[in-house]
Amino acid sequence: MSQWILLRGLTREARHWGAFEAALGAHGLVGAGERAVYIDLPGNGAEHAQATPHSVFAMMDLVRARVAATNARLPCRVIAMSLGAMVATAWAQRHPGEIERLVLINTSIRPFARLHERLRPASWPTLVHIAMDWSRPERCEASIHRLTCNRGNTFDADIAQWSQLRRTHGASAANALRQLTAAARFRAARDAPACPVLLLASAADRLVDPTCSVRVAKQWRASHAVHPWAGHDLPHDDADWTCRTIAAWLDEHRTKSGACDTRTTQHYLSGT
Repeated sequence: MSQWILLRGLTREARHWGAFEAALGAHGLVGAGERAVYIDLPGNGAEHAQATPHSVFAMMDLVRARVAATNARLPCRVIAMSLGAMVATAWAQRHPGEIERLVLINTSIRPFARLHERLRPASWPTLVHIAMDWSRPERCEASIHRLTCNRGNTFDADIAQWSQLRRTHGASAANALRQLTAAARFRAARDAPACPVLLLASAADRLVDPTCSVRVAKQWRASHAVHPWAGHDLPHDDADWTCRTIAAWLDEHRTKSGACDTRTTQHYLSGT
């Protein structure tokens, strides 16, 4: 079994995956004696003291160096969301022999999405408030949670944990701006990565229009699944559905291997 590499999004770090790690094991995505490797983007989490590069491609180079330092086996499998999915896309397109499977969650990539789809206009006032409260951990994280998460039963525990992460390993305002700028500038190649790709989107994402994932899936003839009620942070809102969908996609690919390429089929799945 190939090793999973996990990449988070804008200003988020490895510990924001939360219960997702347990779900990976529960759905057989990480076998006995195996481990997933969580890599922080430069400027976030364990890399919070590092200045974030101004381009997604430079972030990709640093991520590849961090992966190499873990002695992870290549080719690997990658699960990445939002900005992390842009980094993973750049990696798969620039170094096709290093990634065997690619799962992209709630991403928005030029040239397949327009500005108002990449950042929904209704989210812009909240983003302004987040920027204004950047140095106020509880207020800032509460706004992020309301914008990106639709499962609210863990709100208090999440804010307590996320606020502490922000105090000790949070991204600086300057790094947040660099990441946002890099995301806005990034442009992927139109041709699909060489490896099979699964795009996961949330129908109720208040930050990124799920149309962005639909267009990428159509252009790349990639597999595609939509969760009906989750927010932008799909792994937070429904880790089980996310892992179950990934596992089903992998099983289908194994079943169809030798018959057809997984990238020739689109899937529109519903959540429970």
